[in-house]
Amino acid sequence: MVKETKLYDQLNISPTATQDEIKKAYRKAALRWHPDKNKDNPEAAEKFKEVSQAYEILSDPEKRKIYDQFGLEFLLRGGVPPPEGAGAGPNPFASAGGGGGMPEAFAQFFTNVGGGGAGPRGFSYGMNFTKPEDLFANTFRDGDIFEDILYNAARSSASSAPGTGSSRRSMRGSFGESMRSQRAATPEVTTVERPLPLSLEDLFHGVTKKMKIKRKMFDDNNKRTTSDAILEVPIKPGLKKGSKIRFKGVGDQEEGGQQDLVFIVEEKPHPLFVRDGDDIIHTVDLDLKEALTGWQRTITTIDGKNLQLDKAGPTQPGSSESYPGLGMPISKKPGQRGNFIVKYNVKFPMTLTPTQKQKLREIL
Repeated sequence: MVKETKLYDQLNISPTATQDEIKKAYRKAALRWHPDKNKDNPEAAEKFKEVSQAYEILSDPEKRKIYDQFGLEFLLRGGVPPPEGAGAGPNPFASAGGGGGMPEAFAQFFTNVGGGGAGPRGFSYGMNFTKPEDLFANTFRDGDIFEDILYNAARSSASSAPGTGSSRRSMRGSFGESMRSQRAATPEVTTVERPLPLSLEDLFHGVTKKMKIKRKMFDDNNKRTTSDAILEVPIKPGLKKGSKIRFKGVGDQEEGGQQDLVFIVEEKPHPLFVRDGDDIIHTVDLDLKEALTGWQRTITTIDGKNLQLDKAGPTQPGSSESYPGLGMPISKKPGQRGNFIVKYNVKFPMTLTPTQKQKLREIL
């Protein structure tokens, strides 16, 4: 019969649990309370330390034996009995002759952690615990269960770390109140990039695109599941290709949190227009006769306006005309637009008959 069940209760196991059951219970609890998965829960860091330190004691047969026989307070004191009048019995490790000696088998667990008075045989009160994040990384290294847990991610994730000072305060149900701790910066979660092809009309008018994504999550039993999510991606008028639209914490769940998802804008080819920065270019093909003698065209801009072009000629190959304010919206200057540029491409004939050549010589 054990003296107390506090540590067993923290891992939600029976005092008769096997070492394998203790390990599995710790893994389940550590994954549940890991601070990087509970950034909005300030109590998670303390819970994480509690289950880590409970596991460190119960997973060691000798420490577990001491805890079962004499309780947590005695173990934390390094085998030193409480002061007279504190309601505890004599030191169970004292020698039969009353010399206060400590067996060598237990002495190795009670190290000098600073701040405590000297106990039997020169040992100081208190004991050092492994940092919770180090214990977490070492325990998940073998990967015999929870295969989706990446050891490198676990190793790099920062968590609450116990200090080195000893404490005589009551545990009050938490190891964290008897240990100093500090919080290290957590690493950035993975960023996943996806292309977002858009038409020139979408980029001109602005639009909200609904994108269906699949993401992997951990359920309440820490099993990997896949779910669908719909994201509404806002496209501002005038947005350029290569622009990035970030959604934080919407992707696959990792030990450091959920992945960020970044959509990278791509521009689909347009049958009539080519974008050049904030300008839109439209090319008009002319045959040689039109270029020399004149021509007429009706051109529709991207926003549906008609431009009547009437040129008497000649039109120079490669020349162009610019129409201000009819191009793409300028995203950083609301209400302003680039230019609509008309370029002229003169199509020369591939062959001429001798008669045509002679007439051209006479005319030109």
